[in-house]
Amino acid sequence: MKDLPIEKNEEFELTIDGITLEGSGVGRVDGFALFVPGALPGETVRVRVIKVTPSYGVGKLLEVTVPSAYRMDPDCPYYARCGGCAFGHVSYEQELKIKEQQVADAITRLGGVQQVPLRPILGMEEPRAYRNKGAFPYGQGEQGPCFGLYAPRSHRLIPVDHCLIEQAPVNQAIAALSAWAKNCHIAPYDETTGRGTLRHGVARVTTAGELMVVVVTAGDLPHKKELMEALPFAQSIYWNRNDVPTNVIFGDRFTLLYGKPALEETLMGLSFQVSPRSFLQVNPVQTQKLYGAAVTLLDPQPEETVADVYCGIGTISLLLAQKAKQVIGIEIVPQAVENAQANAKRNGICNARFLCAPAEEALPRLVGEGQHLDCLTIDPPRKGCDPKVLEAIIAADVSRLVYVSCNPATLARDIKFLMAHGYRLQAVQPVDMFPRCGHVESVVLMSRA
Repeated sequence: MKDLPIEKNEEFELTIDGITLEGSGVGRVDGFALFVPGALPGETVRVRVIKVTPSYGVGKLLEVTVPSAYRMDPDCPYYARCGGCAFGHVSYEQELKIKEQQVADAITRLGGVQQVPLRPILGMEEPRAYRNKGAFPYGQGEQGPCFGLYAPRSHRLIPVDHCLIEQAPVNQAIAALSAWAKNCHIAPYDETTGRGTLRHGVARVTTAGELMVVVVTAGDLPHKKELMEALPFAQSIYWNRNDVPTNVIFGDRFTLLYGKPALEETLMGLSFQVSPRSFLQVNPVQTQKLYGAAVTLLDPQPEETVADVYCGIGTISLLLAQKAKQVIGIEIVPQAVENAQANAKRNGICNARFLCAPAEEALPRLVGEGQHLDCLTIDPPRKGCDPKVLEAIIAADVSRLVYVSCNPATLARDIKFLMAHGYRLQAVQPVDMFPRCGHVESVVLMSRA
């Protein structure tokens, strides 16, 4: 590429002046951005250019000549090889500052907000062993078939015997599945050829310590008796069959092999049924902070009707229903809606109802039918809100809304749209749901200007 200040395989010494949520330091060569995974702001590093595009380059970190005061030796033996974590090389205190700043920068740069009403990020006291769910692919590793995690930006499997951010029962379950697969000589599924059997092991543990394990195969499940014997500590064991050549973990067919069809999870005084497909936040400690912030910021009143858009299994909906006159949850996944309805009944909550439909269809329909909404919450996927949902929010003329986001960029984009249509940004509360990983959640309050 002509007229670019760098070329592939060139080596440079440069100072890092920024960092991405994925853990790549950002330096510049004659003003041209060079992303360096593993480098930290303030460091002087030596790098080799491994990729060049018209707008940026990527460098391999060769040496840290002047380290950051916040650099630390990773405590995980798989760090930098496994693609699970992004911040194992930096202190947790500094990780929180990086994530907090990323949220503020996105809202300023992409949302056009110069004075961001940012609150201090809510982190964890112990940022390890927090995940209550793990999904591990089974494949051909460096030393033979194994469970593991993929290397960054690839499908090269890195064997992982023990993940430091997973809770102990999850690691125990995957280790038991590994022993079962090896002892029974079960062939790993090969996504390039479509041959083989075992695809994934998925484990989920509740705060009460109950464990659900799902084994995913292409074709029939072999050695069922041995599988049961390998998991005497599990309260629920499922088999999922997925014959489709896809990177989606689950197929459509679930078979309960042993125990309970669903587990019970307690969150902020409410009880929730959790089935294999149910979405529930994987960090129970931080989930209470996240949802607590959402309810506190929205502050629903006893006379108000609230919509909970992208409501999932109804967690936020039922928390809001304890304070509001009525809550209407909207969710596209039928099983999640069934779970939400069952969860409302289980908790004796009669003022919450749930609609199974795409949010971009259900919310405009509600508004078009004359349903009055006082306020609402939105918890969309990473891609953010569908434009039709945002338009329906404008049409509903709610006095205030709370937006729960897992993607600062799409959050900022949607904030910009809402501000252009008469809403004011009142508060931004970052929450670290995924310590050591390259993600950050935010809870945002907006109100009519």
